[in-house]
Amino acid sequence: MAISQKLSEKPRILIVGGGYVGLTVAQKLQKKVKAEGGVVTLVDPLPYMTYQPFLPEVVGGHIEARHAVISHRKHLRDTEVITGKVTDVDHSARTASVELEDGESIEIPYQDVILAAGATTRTFPIEGLAEQGIGLKTIEEALTLRNQILDRIEAASTMTDEKAKARALAFTVVGGGFAGIECIAEMEDIIRAAVAANPRLSQSDVRIVLVEAMGRIMPEVSEDQAVGVVEHLRGRGIEVLLNTSLGSAVDGELQLINMADKSEADRFESDTLVWTAGVAANAVARRSSFPIDERGRITASATLQIVDEEGRSIEGAWTAGDVAAVPDLTGAGPGGFCVPNAQHALRQSKQLVKNLLAARFGEGKISEYKHDSLGAVAGLGLFKGVGNPMGVKLKGVPAWMAHRGYHGMAIPTVERKVRVASNWINEFIFGRDITPLRDLETPRRQFEEAATPAKKKADA
Repeated sequence: MAISQKLSEKPRILIVGGGYVGLTVAQKLQKKVKAEGGVVTLVDPLPYMTYQPFLPEVVGGHIEARHAVISHRKHLRDTEVITGKVTDVDHSARTASVELEDGESIEIPYQDVILAAGATTRTFPIEGLAEQGIGLKTIEEALTLRNQILDRIEAASTMTDEKAKARALAFTVVGGGFAGIECIAEMEDIIRAAVAANPRLSQSDVRIVLVEAMGRIMPEVSEDQAVGVVEHLRGRGIEVLLNTSLGSAVDGELQLINMADKSEADRFESDTLVWTAGVAANAVARRSSFPIDERGRITASATLQIVDEEGRSIEGAWTAGDVAAVPDLTGAGPGGFCVPNAQHALRQSKQLVKNLLAARFGEGKISEYKHDSLGAVAGLGLFKGVGNPMGVKLKGVPAWMAHRGYHGMAIPTVERKVRVASNWINEFIFGRDITPLRDLETPRRQFEEAATPAKKKADA
């Protein structure tokens, strides 16, 4: 029986995207909609939501990768969950086209639609980047990066070719926003721990480079805090190159460009290239029938309703999170819009649920979303951090504690909060886990070798 025949025929609220917004909205709507005789349907290419603020901690080995994701099926028992990619949304017909994992396409009718597909990595046409780089937007990328770091360190420890060794021990991050800074700080921590455990290497063998095109890092914190973070990173041996961009990455040879005069700033080889230089609205926004702005985001009002070119609300169409251009009524957001972060995603989700219930079931009234930022905190490795929560400037251990405290509470579901906390406790007792996992991309390699007849191996 095809899946299209198994879909519920009840009036449907369709949620496109199962990230922070999608998961939260589904959790809060599913029982109410079911009681009213309808169904909530969530469509996402992945069967889980990724708590992205914890990706650097996965890289650093503090958190088990599976504990930074939340299963849709486990926590959305009253939601119709479909693992697939939305390829089109035709609001005039109130249908969405979905491509399933097996390649089959189905049409899903809906009464209301919520565009909550989040954001993807934004890249530039830099030669060699697609072949050599890796992002930090998914749990798979975080786990792969961690294993890559540990693998390169182990391999370098037995290399006799100094050039190859230098390449293996060169670690580069492009992008000096929160994601890039947290990533490179956690990388430095785990690199230092792995090198210290290997008597054939010393920290002086390692080169860690941060590349940022602007003249400062971390626009979310004050300038003096940003300067302090640069000094802190440099004190840990990290090269922080401001006003510098990546010009080429062909075959792992990185060419860095001075932004002032466009001259070559440096050229070196690096096996590990991490790209964290920005995000872009998910492409599903461009595949829908809804208006988008110049940055590819769904145009929205402060009530989280999708609006047309004249700014009028479109009935039955809602959006929130990184895929949406939601006005920031506090006036603090760049360009007048809310910045793409977990803080806004969570609070917009709650307001969207209230507004949809008001519009669909007459519960309460539709209200505008307005949220004054609580500030930001960033972890810079174990016992290190920086931030300005509630306007209070913090650094070091207090900032690190604020970072872990906030995100430990913010990750959805009690189950995941407990699992994450247990990871931290285990680390305090047993220390950082620096064990790499091998053959994740070729899990059948050893079996294939064992199953290949000896004569065939000899002939090969």
